[in-house]
Amino acid sequence: MLQVNEHYLKLQASYLFSDIAKRVAAFQDAHPGREVIKLGIGDVTNPLPPACIEAFHKAVDEMGTVAGFRGYGPEQGYDFLREAIAAHDFRARGALVEADEVFVSDGAKCDTGNIQELFSTGAKIAIPDPVYPVYLDTNVMAGRTGVYRDGRYEGIVYLDSTRANNFVPELPREEVDLIYLCFPNNPTGSTISREQLTTWVDFARDSRALILFDAAYEAFIRDPDLPHSIYEIPGAREVAIEFRSYSKSAGFTGTRCAYTVVPRECTAFDAAGNRQAIHPLWNRRHCTKFNGVSYPVQRAAEAVYSPAGQAQCTALIDGYLHNAGLIRAAMTELGYACVGGDNAPYVWIDGGRDSWGFFDLLLEKAGVVCTPGAGFGRCGQGYIRLSAFNSEANVIRAMERIRQALG
Repeated sequence: MLQVNEHYLKLQASYLFSDIAKRVAAFQDAHPGREVIKLGIGDVTNPLPPACIEAFHKAVDEMGTVAGFRGYGPEQGYDFLREAIAAHDFRARGALVEADEVFVSDGAKCDTGNIQELFSTGAKIAIPDPVYPVYLDTNVMAGRTGVYRDGRYEGIVYLDSTRANNFVPELPREEVDLIYLCFPNNPTGSTISREQLTTWVDFARDSRALILFDAAYEAFIRDPDLPHSIYEIPGAREVAIEFRSYSKSAGFTGTRCAYTVVPRECTAFDAAGNRQAIHPLWNRRHCTKFNGVSYPVQRAAEAVYSPAGQAQCTALIDGYLHNAGLIRAAMTELGYACVGGDNAPYVWIDGGRDSWGFFDLLLEKAGVVCTPGAGFGRCGQGYIRLSAFNSEANVIRAMERIRQALG
């Protein structure tokens, strides 16, 4: 008799954004003439940068010739992209990363979920609350979390992120092995200072823990004093893996390209207490379970680093940050406390009421979709997240509708 992996049965309901999509679909079925403006899911709305499109077309044309055709590529990514990543995203900021430490993939969501396969099922996991659901759910699937009771899994060390600590969690008060951090943060839009990040790196080194650092939104940082990479912090190469994505910075949500950095100094331990390098383990996993990102997509990603690509991506990001500023200003004017929207595309809003109740109110009264904070964890209850990923015209109309609904 074939049995299912019963850890999947511990998962709570369906994936958050699937729940939102079902509620929105039901609302639209009931109100077929009503326009809905979506400021919920973090999906971009602007087209790919022209430099990326040009590179994409050129690469597709190459694939149509005998001389230019490529079959299976290197699972880790083509050297031309890995070199560009290491040079532009890291060494240009004084962070030492070598090209062979970069692993190109089809999404940071996949990588942040898949990386936990490398570690013992007995590893003690520390996860912020509120949090991007993938970090938690993939560890539930792996069997690290224990049972779900009173809104939390018993086996997880939750790192509360609240207004009291400016949504930057404090160090855990118990021993942990694996720590998830995300800055600029999804969902709160909060950022972490260089000093605060140094504290986390020092903690990981002292406690022989590993930090999984999700920097998918680093391109939205405008404050020059904020770190873009954890590798700007001394000692981080020994205790941190970093994840990045082109989804939001270059509009690749439908094109799919991202990467993970695993420094060669980064280690974990075997059962006998011996250090084991993580780089060859991730390389083995990558080669076994992944066949690489397509050649045209990687050429399109490489174009991000051209002068034209850099200017075009900056313009895209500036547009979304402008939208975020409009959202934050409107909600603040209505009397709601907000975080984010300055160095991140998300605005985290204290709604002063049940998150799903606020979601329903905005959908029904304003025709605007948000993301309920409770879907990100217990500390998200009472909050909503509004996303800047829409057109300026739609954001302005959405804010006017919200003013009318809440005013």
